[in-house]
This record gives sequence, C-alpha cells and structure tokens, in this order.
Amino acid sequence: MDFYRKKNLWKFILFLFAVLIGAATLWYTESFLDELREQEINKVGQFAEAIRNILDADKDTDITFEQDIIRSNNTIPIIWADAEGNVIEARNIDEQKRDNPEWLRKKMKEMRAELTPIEIKVSNDITQYLYYQNSILLTKLRYYPFVLLSVISLFIIIAYVAFSNARKSEQNQVWNGLAKETAHQIGTPLSSLMGWLELLRAKDVDAVMVEEMEKDINRLNTITDRFSKIGSMPSISSQDIVSITNEAVSYLSARSPRKISIRLNAEGAGVGPLIVKLNKPLYEWVIENLVRNAIDAIEGEGAIEVRVSDSGRKVVVEVEDNGKGVPPNKQKTIFRPGVTTKSRGWGLGLSLAKRIIEEYHRGRIFVASSEPGKATIFRILLDKEE
Repeated sequence: MDFYRKKNLWKFILFLFAVLIGAATLWYTESFLDELREQEINKVGQFAEAIRNILDADKDTDITFEQDIIRSNNTIPIIWADAEGNVIEARNIDEQKRDNPEWLRKKMKEMRAELTPIEIKVSNDITQYLYYQNSILLTKLRYYPFVLLSVISLFIIIAYVAFSNARKSEQNQVWNGLAKETAHQIGTPLSSLMGWLELLRAKDVDAVMVEEMEKDINRLNTITDRFSKIGSMPSISSQDIVSITNEAVSYLSARSPRKISIRLNAEGAGVGPLIVKLNKPLYEWVIENLVRNAIDAIEGEGAIEVRVSDSGRKVVVEVEDNGKGVPPNKQKTIFRPGVTTKSRGWGLGLSLAKRIIEEYHRGRIFVASSEPGKATIFRILLDKEE
C-alpha cells in the first residue's frame, strides 16, 4: 500500500532517471560528433592543401599522392570556386542539380553560413575558395540519437500502457470475483432473516418494528444485487432522479447519527419529475457512498445537504457537508483505488462511485470545492433525457 501511495514519486524518479539517460546519450553522441567533425575539417584541409600542391607543382613533379587525397573524398560535400563564384569543381552533391548555376550559388551560400570556406592562393592576384559542409553521414549521426530515444520512448509508453491495462484487468477480475462471492455469502443469512421476519409477523410483533426490519432486509437484498452485478454491464432505463435520490436520502437519514441532519433540496429541479437514464441500485449506491463519507468527515454536530437541480442539458447532483474536508493534494486522486482520507477503510467507495457514474452512466463526478469546517461539495453531472 505504501508503494502504491508513493507511486507518483516513483514515477517522477523513473522519469528523472530516463531524462538523465537521454541527456547522457545526447552528450556522448555530441562529443563523438565533435571528433568526427574535427576529422572532416582536417580532411578538407588536406584536400585544400593537395589542390595547392597540384597548382604549384612543376610539370615533372609527382602529384600522385595529392590526387589520391582528392579522390579519397567521397562523403564530404565540396564546391571549389573562384572569387567571382564560378564553380571549378563540385563533389558529393546532388548530381541532378550540380549543373544548375543558381542552385550552386545558393548551395555555396548555405555552406558559407555553416562553415568558413578555405582560401586557396593560386597567385598574388588570384584567390579561390573551397566551400564545404558536414557530410551526409555526420548529419545522419546527429539525428540518430533523437530517433533512437524516440523509438525507445515509444516502446516504453506502449509497454507501460499494455502492462497497466493488464494489471487493471487483473485487478478488475479480482474485485469482480470478490464482489460476486460476497453476494453469494450474504444470500444464505439473508434468506434466513426473511424467514424470521415472516415469523415475527405471525407472532403479532409491533408493526413499525417489523416494517423497519423489512426495509433493512430489502436494503440488504439491494446490496446483494449490486455486488452480484459487478463486472457485468448494468441495465439503464429512464428514471425520475428526484424520487430515487429522495428514497436514498430518506433511508440514510433514518439511520444516521442524530447529531447529523441529512436533507434533500430538490427545488432547483423544477416542477415535476426529472428524467435521467440510469440504473437505480447503482445510482443509490453512489449517493450512499457520498453521504456516508460526509458522515465520517463530520466530527460532532453537522449537516449534509443533497441537492438536485436542472442546469439545462445536464442534471446536477451535489452532496455538501461541513466536515473536515478533502486536502487539496487529494482532490484529484481521491477517486483512485486505495486512496482515502480516513484512518481505516480500503479506499474503494469513491473509486466505485466514479466507475458507476463515468463508465456506466457517461457522467462526471468530482470534488467541486472543499473548505474544512465550512463546505465540501461532491458534484455529479448526468445527461438529462429530453
């Protein structure tokens, strides 16, 4: 549980570690590229020196070595031109464009902006220039680490999503199995309680007592039905959300501590029923979770108000209490499994509420605001049926 609660910290540490690896990779690659770039500059310098030697050589001088140096350059783009920009020779550039003078002038300008041309003194009055730029191989190597890191990052993201979905699916299977087994286990004593209830009726016990016991047994039946349906798609039908909310609030109000008042405010719903497509048992479960959380948050006397209102296209349901509130750092994470503000509990109630509202009813549930001791509001938004 401690590891799970600190998972954001571990994610940050792993992310920072990944950034450091990426930065180290780029730094090492850049250092390696600097060495290659220096070697290419030296190679171009040798190329220029070979040209100077050939231009200065006598007719009988052996220039085989210089020619070999010039021929050995088959990677570095080079343009040899005079002071007026007339091209004498071009190597390792686009074969289809090398005969285009305009393109060659633009290429020389581009090379000059990238690296300083090398002067070749032919005589006191004549100077030629050797334009060059990084080789294609060096350019490819510059982008290689970015491509590599992108591929690795994409693989990590895909693997993370796949493992997260697999883990989530496995957790869902465990919870679904636990819920169905709980429903099965509750079923046996529940049947027995129903029998005892009929026996009490036959013995002419106080009718009010029997009626209240019957309500609790019916509630247990509802809870059992909820647990048995976890993991399967619930049936959704058009229901009056005001009357259903009123039933849930009335039941909880009669069974809550006397020092805490619970009331329904549906004045904002307008006149008549407010029809929403929902599953009654699951929606009641959400209201119960929110109200019971509100009860737990109140220390001493307090008040809980459940409001239902019509905002046009949406139906707004709010549960407000004046308890200890939700800390700001937990308002976005409180709906995650295992996250709770209580000293006891598994932190599953709000997670189930979120799943019921957002996955089954296509709505939203969130902490609208929270100010300890004054007002904490949980808000539900559902589509209204026209």
